[in-house]
Amino acid sequence: MSGNNNNPQGSAPSPFRSPGMMPSASVPGGFAQSHIATNFQAPFQFTQAQAMAQAQSKVHAQMQAGMGINQAQAPQEIGGLGQSSSPSMTTPGSSSNVKRLMRPPSGFPNNTVSPMRTMELTPAARKKKQKLPEKSLQERVAAILPESELYTQLLEFESRVDAALSRKKVDIQEALKNPPCVQKTLRIYVFNTFANQNNNPNADPATWTLKIVGRILEDGVDPETTNPLHPKFSSFFKKVQVSLDQRLYPENPLITWENSRSPAPQEGFEIKRKGNQEFAATIRLEMNYVPEKFKLSTALMDVLGIEVETRPRIIAAIWHYVKARKLQSPNDPSFFNCDAALQKVFGEQKLKFTMVSQKLSHHLSPPPPIHLEHKIKLSGSSPAVSACYDVLVDVPVTIQRDLSNLLANAEKNKEIEACDEAICAAIRKIHEHRRRRAFFLGFSQSPAEFVNALMESQSKDLKVVAGEASRNAERERGSDFFNQPW
Repeated sequence: MSGNNNNPQGSAPSPFRSPGMMPSASVPGGFAQSHIATNFQAPFQFTQAQAMAQAQSKVHAQMQAGMGINQAQAPQEIGGLGQSSSPSMTTPGSSSNVKRLMRPPSGFPNNTVSPMRTMELTPAARKKKQKLPEKSLQERVAAILPESELYTQLLEFESRVDAALSRKKVDIQEALKNPPCVQKTLRIYVFNTFANQNNNPNADPATWTLKIVGRILEDGVDPETTNPLHPKFSSFFKKVQVSLDQRLYPENPLITWENSRSPAPQEGFEIKRKGNQEFAATIRLEMNYVPEKFKLSTALMDVLGIEVETRPRIIAAIWHYVKARKLQSPNDPSFFNCDAALQKVFGEQKLKFTMVSQKLSHHLSPPPPIHLEHKIKLSGSSPAVSACYDVLVDVPVTIQRDLSNLLANAEKNKEIEACDEAICAAIRKIHEHRRRRAFFLGFSQSPAEFVNALMESQSKDLKVVAGEASRNAERERGSDFFNQPW
């Protein structure tokens, strides 16, 4: 079609005009331009033919509204012609509304797509900028500064050191989860003191104090002072119970201490009561094994030769027993044959290795508590020491605390972090100066081409920001753009 939208007198009617529609000359001047400018701002721009068709449909709708026709509002979006809902017409005097299909305007066949093309906006593909590490130098900077090669070598060396330190930290953390222990002897002292046992009515009432303390022996000798590197006395016990004579103390004859209720470790236990009569107190100590240990049954004890041990070590001992006696099945290595001793334990001639842990549950029980008896003496020398008891306990290796302190100090080291921040700030300044240098160097070599390229780049960026990346303003200025087919 022609780029001029003004039809001369006597020309063929426009295909965009419905029967009975006002001619295009009756459209008020500037109506289409102002309406389109109001409702469809950039980036949506109509050609003159599209604007005239839109204005004519508006006028036709107003004429039908004045004749009493209730017509549904046609959609005003671009490309919506031929997709509007069917209008309804009301017949005077009828009790119901009768919907009557309106004939489409001449030139538009039924169920056809609008000849006007929809202008779609396709945003320009944005290039993802590669985020460089903050402490690394770009190749462009390295080309400008040959001295930066030494910094790059130091950076690579630092990365290797960091990787080695990270591996060592992981190893230390894994070791701290299951710290190696050594067996040492815990010597437990049980004694009591007393006061005001002279039966003097004017003095304070008679009292006694039962004390339970202990220390780790060093090479079999009592150090007489507690080593601060060793765990405290209460950490070796899960539960402590002291039973008094119920005839003398009927209200509270049983005193109980539990490790779970008082997590703060203690150096010992003290029980103080009023009384002037001697009696025997029973002490029950439940050991706190970490990891948990179990007492083996008699049959399993005869096979392995151990009395109390952890579950993983018991399973490992059974595996060594099978390997030493060559009981593993040659046809299926996942099974092993049970000799006479193992048959007493498992009750089967052949057993799968994965079933050992399940079968062991019947032969493992909590280790028995330690029962001590102490006679409360209220005469003679004070304190009255009756006996001491030696118990084997697992003591963590002393170096574990040093490793824990090493990890804590490495995490709290602020000096290295401050140096890293200073290096990153210097690298950012170097990159900024490199960009400025490239800018002014390009301008000095070819000012005209540089300025044109800069303006073109900024124009593209503005179009992307405004959403006009797919529109070509230069092409729309020529008549070829309007002469192309719909």
